[in-house]
Amino acid sequence: MEFDAAITRLPLPADQDRAHDIRERFGDLPDRLTDLLAATAGCSPYLAGLIEKEADWLRSGALDHPDVVMRETKGFDDLDAPELGAALRRAKRRVALQTALADLGGVWSLEQVTGALSDLADRAVDLALRIHVAAEARRGKLPQTDADAGGIFALAMGKGGARELNYSSDIDLIVLFDETAYAEQDQHEARSALIRATRKMAATLSDVTEHGYVFRTDLRLRPDASVTPVCISTAAALAYYEAEGRTWERAAFIKARAAAGDIAAGQRFLTELRPFVWRKHLDFAAIQDAHDMRLRIRDHKGLGGRLEVPGHNMKLGRGGIREIEFFTQTRQLIAGGRDADLRCRDTVGGLTALAEKGWIPTDVADELTEHYRRHRDIEHRIQMVNDAQTHSLPKDRDGLSVIAAMMGEGDVDDWCARLKSRLERVHDLTESFFAPGETSERPELSDEAHAIIDRWQGYPALRSTRAQQIFKRVEPELLARMARTGHPDEALARFDGFLSGLPAGVQLFSLFEANPQLIELIVDICGTAPGLAAYLARHSAVLDAVLGGSFFAPWPGVPGLDENLGRILRSALDAPDGGYERALDAARRWAHEWHFRIGVHHLRGLIDADEAGMQYADLADACVRALFPVVTDEFARRHGPPPGNGAAVMGMGSLGARMLNAGSDLDLIVIYDADGVDSSDGPKPLATRAYYSRLTQAMITALSAPTAEGRLYEVDMRLRPSGRQGPVATSVQSFENYQMTEAWTWEHLALTRARIVATAGAAGTDLAERVEALRLKVLRDRGKDARVMPDLAQMRARIFAAKTPDGRWEAKTGPGRLQDIELLGQSCALRAGDPARATLAQLRSGRRAGLLDRDQVDSLASIWRLLWRLHASGRLLTERPLDMTELGRGGQELLLRETGQDDLDTLAERLDAGLSAAASIIGSCVSGPAT
Repeated sequence: MEFDAAITRLPLPADQDRAHDIRERFGDLPDRLTDLLAATAGCSPYLAGLIEKEADWLRSGALDHPDVVMRETKGFDDLDAPELGAALRRAKRRVALQTALADLGGVWSLEQVTGALSDLADRAVDLALRIHVAAEARRGKLPQTDADAGGIFALAMGKGGARELNYSSDIDLIVLFDETAYAEQDQHEARSALIRATRKMAATLSDVTEHGYVFRTDLRLRPDASVTPVCISTAAALAYYEAEGRTWERAAFIKARAAAGDIAAGQRFLTELRPFVWRKHLDFAAIQDAHDMRLRIRDHKGLGGRLEVPGHNMKLGRGGIREIEFFTQTRQLIAGGRDADLRCRDTVGGLTALAEKGWIPTDVADELTEHYRRHRDIEHRIQMVNDAQTHSLPKDRDGLSVIAAMMGEGDVDDWCARLKSRLERVHDLTESFFAPGETSERPELSDEAHAIIDRWQGYPALRSTRAQQIFKRVEPELLARMARTGHPDEALARFDGFLSGLPAGVQLFSLFEANPQLIELIVDICGTAPGLAAYLARHSAVLDAVLGGSFFAPWPGVPGLDENLGRILRSALDAPDGGYERALDAARRWAHEWHFRIGVHHLRGLIDADEAGMQYADLADACVRALFPVVTDEFARRHGPPPGNGAAVMGMGSLGARMLNAGSDLDLIVIYDADGVDSSDGPKPLATRAYYSRLTQAMITALSAPTAEGRLYEVDMRLRPSGRQGPVATSVQSFENYQMTEAWTWEHLALTRARIVATAGAAGTDLAERVEALRLKVLRDRGKDARVMPDLAQMRARIFAAKTPDGRWEAKTGPGRLQDIELLGQSCALRAGDPARATLAQLRSGRRAGLLDRDQVDSLASIWRLLWRLHASGRLLTERPLDMTELGRGGQELLLRETGQDDLDTLAERLDAGLSAAASIIGSCVSGPAT
């Protein structure tokens, strides 16, 4: 479409004489275009001068060209430095003129206007940088290199990086060079030459000549600008950000973009810097940093006080552009480390992404976007009047009338009133997010409560002044919510235990301040489940997951967990700063969040102990299944792929039966098939047996070693053949021979619950099927042995002698308790040769085989369910043996809910009767005739 046909609006000419002169001069152009030129000139002396200066250019039809930057800078690559300076200034005039006309005439959107200005800046910086680098090379001052542009690059920061340059923007650049592009002995000389080139580039763009200037260039955003040269190495920059980088610098890099010079090197640098900008945990402490920065800017610029439109700074003032940008960028900093979709450079895109991911309401994002666009339009018109880098509205009525006229508004008072309303609305929408609320008073507290609270200042979490300041604001709400619980003193005591275990507090307290709903959750946990509170103290970052939007969604099941963890591990492995250790940390963060989710769902009654047991098992399965191939691949880098047909990880005990609790460890066995292969084939080959033993040790380490993110699981390998004396990995042939000829009855009983969880290697799936077939063969052959029940009787006696129940609420060990019932179930599955793994299914297999009658199975199943719910819920509540007095009322109520009992006395009676019945049934079965 031709330019004049696309005009949709016109400014109102404030100076009729100027407008008349331009209309007379350009009467030969299409009427709509003439009207736009006249109205524009009538509002802006600067644009009137450009229109007169570029009259021939305007008549040439140049406005109809869609890419003004490409057209006006064509052929500039071949110019020398003086020619380039003059040519760029001419191009700037024309781009500025076309951009202004397209903006005022409604031909271009805001993004097209800022995009054209940003494209010109990119092109100008690239041309100037390259021409001066080339000059240094021709003078013999720059060592030889194959790197593009000598390895130097410019990062566009701020509005330039986001392609949001305003009409009279200066450009913020960070200029760096890739020191690896030069031999070590040449790096100092290269640095000196590239510093000179950078200075000359800035002068080429910034110096005011008879032709004007191109862009005012600001290089002060570089690391430690007061003491560093205008161009430094990427290594020096990375070292600075890793050691000293501040929140405002992180925020600045949200918009950073490799814009000129060696673009590939610039992109590599930004990728390496990603962990500094985007933290892996939700970073609510950034809110306080951003708020402090806003206040410092306001104080420095004298922009506080009452909001008045005359003289108001549209960028930095109350309700201005910067408030919308800070609101958006701070939210991005908080969550962008976990969600790459939030890492948009531009403000409108950032608001849209935040709304789509649920971090801000959609209506708030839409309203702020509309205000942002209107603010930017006004900012551009302020600058168009005299090409001044200002963001402040005129202080006088005549000046304001000009700006209103450029917006197409004839009533300046009405326009000012509406603008003031918009500014106040922006301030209201953003200020509550940033400004800390007023500190309320503590509720009335007992002397015991005061004694507890007085200890808090000595805890590690409250060691820093900043942590104390934030906690002071959230403490009253915490105490008030505890006071509203049914058992405030217990809740406070539990919270004290939680707080004392926190290694640091700034992030967590900031999280509470920004998300008060989490205070309710933490009070609920501390008041009810000290075990879950202790877990939370060790892994406080799991609270991030509560805010992720899907925390209370339905359980995704095994396929969903596998897909989710697989994607996270691939991302950790493939990231430029990633690798094996990062993958292990990523797996730990992921698993801790899901583990916490299961616990909270169980605590809140969204799932019961049975569902929680299966979900904990699903989670463990996903971790083992995802990590075993990762560990194998890492091991294979040094020692070659798994020899033979690979290996399988077999889950034993509760993992095999798919019924874990909040404190379960993992019982594992690793079985491999060498298939006649003697050793691996790799840089450091190993004999097959040693290969799989060391691979197994690596897998154990991957699961159980403490890293910066903690550990995944404790791993127990004692159920492997020959126990602690046997090799940690067993060949399938040895496993079969051992089970058929040497294994004890207790090992056959354990095998009834065995289940392949993960495989790795060339034929891992085939091996899994082979091992399962072998398991069933062992059960069917060895279950006929007459020693099964006598051996079981001896096992029970040894177990009861070795460990007495831990109090009357012990659910696991002792006559008639969980372990006792489970052993009987395993004996049923073994003697019946049945594949069932879960206890209740194994008991039913005994009934089908005639080993138990229906009443016995029903009675045992009923008490097993009661015991399981008591045990699993108890492990959620506390990491110690159940003590109802110590547990408190909140925990007691959860146990009563889970077991379906009205009070502790009724639960105790039900437990005693069930234990007696179960012990009697098991005793009669074990002491009866061998079957």
